[in-house]
Amino acid sequence: MAAPARDWIRGAALALVLAAPGGAMAQGFAGDYLAARQASIFGDFEAAARYYDRTIARDNSRPELLERSIFAHMALGEFDRAGSLGDRLTELGQSSRIAQMAMIADRLSGGDYAGTVAMIEDGKGVGTVVDGLIEAWALLGEGDMSAALVAFDEVAQMQGLAPLASYHKALALASVGDYEGAQAIFASGAMGSVQGTRRAIMAHAEVLSQLDRTDEALALLNDSFGPGIDPGLRALQDSLESGEALPFTHAQSARDGLAEVFYTLAGAFSSEMSSDFLLIYSRIATELRPDHIDAQLLTAELYDEIGQFDLAVEAYRQVPRDDPSFHAAELGRAESLRRSGRDDAAVEVLESLADSHGDLPVVMSALGDTYRTMERFEAAVDAYTAALDLFAEPDTAQWFLYYARGISQERQGNWDEAESDFRAALELNPEQPQVLNYLGYSLVEQQENLDEALAMIERAVEIEPNSGYIVDSLGWVLYRLGRYDEAVGHMERAAELMPIDPVVNDHLGDVYWAVGRELEAEFMWNRALSFVDAEDVSQDADPDRIRRKLEVGLDTVLAEEGSPPLDVAADEQR
Repeated sequence: MAAPARDWIRGAALALVLAAPGGAMAQGFAGDYLAARQASIFGDFEAAARYYDRTIARDNSRPELLERSIFAHMALGEFDRAGSLGDRLTELGQSSRIAQMAMIADRLSGGDYAGTVAMIEDGKGVGTVVDGLIEAWALLGEGDMSAALVAFDEVAQMQGLAPLASYHKALALASVGDYEGAQAIFASGAMGSVQGTRRAIMAHAEVLSQLDRTDEALALLNDSFGPGIDPGLRALQDSLESGEALPFTHAQSARDGLAEVFYTLAGAFSSEMSSDFLLIYSRIATELRPDHIDAQLLTAELYDEIGQFDLAVEAYRQVPRDDPSFHAAELGRAESLRRSGRDDAAVEVLESLADSHGDLPVVMSALGDTYRTMERFEAAVDAYTAALDLFAEPDTAQWFLYYARGISQERQGNWDEAESDFRAALELNPEQPQVLNYLGYSLVEQQENLDEALAMIERAVEIEPNSGYIVDSLGWVLYRLGRYDEAVGHMERAAELMPIDPVVNDHLGDVYWAVGRELEAEFMWNRALSFVDAEDVSQDADPDRIRRKLEVGLDTVLAEEGSPPLDVAADEQR
């Protein structure tokens, strides 16, 4: 049997302790090391940095401790500390990409472009993909534009890097006022898929505006984003339509360009790197350019993904109120608050945002979602209605608003209004499996249009055959229709897809009981009980009802509830 991770940690700590000074100091060293490792495992960078630094204060000759502390400090944006630790690691004769990244970030933050170039040329860079772009922008920072352009071209010769190199070369040319040169690259198609990214399109529009090609800039924005644009894009369009030239903002200096390097690489590596490593790239970007709002939002999103909600909330808070992306930051901040269990604080953020940005459907929708999560269904209906009223004409994007409002109506017992909303959602998105499933299931619960209901759920399963919730619905509806034998296979499949869901296990137990497999039914009910969250009991998996079924059987429970017995229920549905 493999040793648990905690045992490995204790073993590693013990090895360090054996080499550390004796007595109480050794015990303190081990305790700090264990605390640091535990914090690292859970992504608690603040605690990890604090405890690693305490171990380093006792012994700063251990490369593994220095490297882990460097990582934690960079994740917090503390590059002075990370850089000094990197220098110490180098003094020990150790080679570490993390240390070298910290040292380069520290040098770039201090404007030491010559020192950065020297590190890269000495083979002490961040990595092949990154080093060429960093060196090119650093050369521009030194004032050697010719050498910078040569460096960009060298990166473009590397396999797969031509699009990124071309994009950054265009930004570099625009940063020194050569908009014709930048436009030539944008027009060449050399950027490939990079040219279709939001920031590249906006940078291209700014270049066209600087060349007095306003109509082309407007056409680019309209063709790329259509009518449903966010406030940032709307501000660009408004400026162009008023005849105002757009300033080139995407890279006004070498420092800005370097920030863009780390931001674009975070995006390029998003499917290859873990969130904590991507966080290092986004933190370097915000260190070099604090007003890089996209990098700031990415940093906050990554903190949220890692589960560091306080850091996420603080990162979102850094976006200024007058920035076009303020609403996006506040939506993110509310979500981080909600995910950390602070629902009331999330609502407070969203209600304030609704006051200032209530003309955005996404804001009112988010407010409705939060109310619905908190089971404040009447308030949720009002928020969704406000969001729907913001649309001048029907739009496919409205399907979710109708769907969510329908759920909120159904949960209040307003079935007629709920059904109307579900059907409105299907008119806009006829093949939406979640709506098909919810409406079909609800129709069965209401004992209405049973053939249509079953057809809806069967279609939902065809569209999403691996959705445990939808497969469970099909099995459960067949059970409710008295078609017990047909229900078994679907319910078993649902339990395979969602093996620890209490509702699915409870449902499978009922189906087994209905077909006479009573021992298996009791086994599934016991499983369901083991997965019930005592602090958040689902009304669809009532533990008291499950225990009663285990005591007296499903038939007796149905009789006690005044429900028809299973065989009669089946007869009534035939």
